[in-house]
Amino acid sequence: MRDLVEIGMGRTARRAYDLDDVEIVPSRRTRSSSVVSTGWKIDAYQFDLPLVTHPTDAIVSPGTAVAVGELGGLGVLNAEGLWARQPNVEEAMFRLIRTAEENADDPAALVRVLQELHSAPIRLDLISEAIRTVRESGVTVAARVSPQHAAELTPDLIAAGVEILVVQGTIISAEHVAREGEPLDLKDFIGRLDVPVIAGGVGDYRTAMHLMRTGAAGVIVGHGYAPGVTSTDRVLGIGVPMATAIIDAAAARRDYLDETGGRYVHVLADGGMSSSGDIAKAIACGADAVMLGAPLAAAAEAPGQGLYWTAAAAHPSLPRSRVAAGPDYEVDLKTLLFGPSSDAEGAVNLFGALRRAMAKTGYSDLKEFQRVGLTVRG
Repeated sequence: MRDLVEIGMGRTARRAYDLDDVEIVPSRRTRSSSVVSTGWKIDAYQFDLPLVTHPTDAIVSPGTAVAVGELGGLGVLNAEGLWARQPNVEEAMFRLIRTAEENADDPAALVRVLQELHSAPIRLDLISEAIRTVRESGVTVAARVSPQHAAELTPDLIAAGVEILVVQGTIISAEHVAREGEPLDLKDFIGRLDVPVIAGGVGDYRTAMHLMRTGAAGVIVGHGYAPGVTSTDRVLGIGVPMATAIIDAAAARRDYLDETGGRYVHVLADGGMSSSGDIAKAIACGADAVMLGAPLAAAAEAPGQGLYWTAAAAHPSLPRSRVAAGPDYEVDLKTLLFGPSSDAEGAVNLFGALRRAMAKTGYSDLKEFQRVGLTVRG
């Protein structure tokens, strides 16, 4: 039964919960973390880690996409970002870093630089070269496009070697109404492709179900929320607490599985995670994988060198992300994901901690762990 509260005369709202509001309950058994598997599979692609990178230039270059893939995750290039628009991305990054140093009291200065850099047209030769770099390494190649440019860019991206396509906007639906121009028919679009498509973000059961019915292989839940970075809630007033959003999408996945007689659509949690405990709770709520952004800004391999932003920061008229400084420490990507760590706050050894959480509660794989008990903080 839905937990409704009255917020005024004749108006009720549903009570929803963030990851900070829930805790994982131990079971009657524990097991050794050495026998725990964090592997998952989407379509024909197998991964050792339930990690998909948020598609931002701040943390994903072709080189870091390769590094993430070699460590067992999936790095996602932004096919509409700097690697698609700027012939010298290192120079563009240096400009951003210098702007951050010179304008510490003006956070909007960095957004203005990003808007300017993204005003350059998308060049298929540039993004194709970035994709080739990832493809030649042998890891799985993934790229993100917005719903607005999906139909235009996708054929060339697939020709360049993209194996998993991510169609991602701040908020996405299977039904888009446009005053002029042809809206993207996501079901028709996905049906004509030979590669799996991950689509999102969504925040409720109904929209998740609609996206699953388009044929998407995965649905992204959330909009990359990171404290102090994303501002969709302030700019648009839109947001759904992540624990509730993930659980609702997982319910849609279960109902869709029954509806289709066995077609499983993966749920990816994007946002609201700043520690290893948040990652464990996202999986426990029903996510098959997590889409990490800000927590990876501390990696020495991150091109933003500690700066973090989402793709929405570069919107020409309504940016919905700040450019924020990441942690005041830097570690290599492997240590960030697997340790060892001397950090007691869960910011390092992100997936070593997930394995430990699964072991401490007695679960051997991710799908089992999705059934772990949860409590809500009083």
